[in-house]
Amino acid sequence: MQHRPPVERQETEDAMTDSPTYYHGTKADLKVGDLIAPGYASNYGKRQPGNFIYLSATLDAATWGAELAVGEGRGRIYIVEPTGAIEDDPNLTNKRFPGNPTQSYRSRHPFRIVGEVTQWTGHSPERLKEMHEHLKKLEQSGVDLIEE
Repeated sequence: MQHRPPVERQETEDAMTDSPTYYHGTKADLKVGDLIAPGYASNYGKRQPGNFIYLSATLDAATWGAELAVGEGRGRIYIVEPTGAIEDDPNLTNKRFPGNPTQSYRSRHPFRIVGEVTQWTGHSPERLKEMHEHLKKLEQSGVDLIEE
């Protein structure tokens, strides 16, 4: 049984659906009902306007998103619902990890915020430093972190 973190909305279990919970990690201060849509500066890399937006079915991947996103403010993890088709995130799937263990996806369609994870545990300062150093090395070697 998967433990779900506390959220700011009531969640109901519906035996007729088995849809996963999707998360989006960012530093943007948004609210329930807002749409996260492509076309804005990316949270990562060269900050180019994104053709896609990204989500994950794992809280760990969303935690990384919240921690590594550029910008001021605290990291936030939103619970989102896709409004259109989603596909495997090619930035992670089969390139950096075999299969899709992070359950990371992307879409050209907006995501609607339906809740926020209000209590989550970030990675240790040491682990964050390692990840920032790794990403910096990739960037210096010319690896584009986000393939659009």
